[in-house]
Amino acid sequence: MMKRLALLLVGWLMLTAPVRADTGWELVATYPHDSRAFTQGLIFLDGHLYESTGQYGRSEVRKVRLEDGFVLHSAPLPGTIFGEGLTHWGDKLLSLSWRGGSGFIWDRATFNQKGQFSYDGEGWGLTQDGKSLILSDGSNTLRFLDPKDYHETHSISVTWNGEPVPLLNELEYVKGEIFANVWMTDKIARINPKTGAVNSWLDLRELARQNMSSNPDAVLNGIAYDAAKDRLFVTGKLWSNLYEIRLK
Repeated sequence: MMKRLALLLVGWLMLTAPVRADTGWELVATYPHDSRAFTQGLIFLDGHLYESTGQYGRSEVRKVRLEDGFVLHSAPLPGTIFGEGLTHWGDKLLSLSWRGGSGFIWDRATFNQKGQFSYDGEGWGLTQDGKSLILSDGSNTLRFLDPKDYHETHSISVTWNGEPVPLLNELEYVKGEIFANVWMTDKIARINPKTGAVNSWLDLRELARQNMSSNPDAVLNGIAYDAAKDRLFVTGKLWSNLYEIRLK
């Protein structure tokens, strides 16, 4: 599995080496982030961040205060589960597992588990567009799920200049586009949800440099959009900072 991912990553880096990413963003604010949090999913809702974290024995879903990164509420996943992406639907939070093929349904107010749902393959990132849940599995495919019974309705293949874009990870739906972290890179793809074509790129290497670590897993991963105030937040696995950025 890791060999396959490594080969994909090498191919992807070769593919994107000459690509000039969109530099049209500016830093608005910097906030504290739990440097122990292996961030897998991130959303902003009702004035707070909601975050899912990974790693066996340490995975959880949590509610976080933006201003100081304080964890207001959390719920652990079973020790055998490696937590992944996160989104919300109605009064529920929905989180994924990496290899378990199971999603978890949480009551947003109490963090009590309300149930589970199943999907084929791996789970990486999760978002929603108001009609469907959108799931990534580490490939260049995004799958759309019915939020009522979680069955797959359709999928799209994500491409840049006609070439597949693999390793799609954390997802966020932002004003008609799907924003996707590309694992082990400092780039976010802005994807057309109808065609799968990458419209443009955000290059966040400047922020990644500020969080350099000897841990190779400490990479950019985490996108949250505050629709009420039109704010965009980004962070990474094991990063000590979370950033609010503005697209120019």
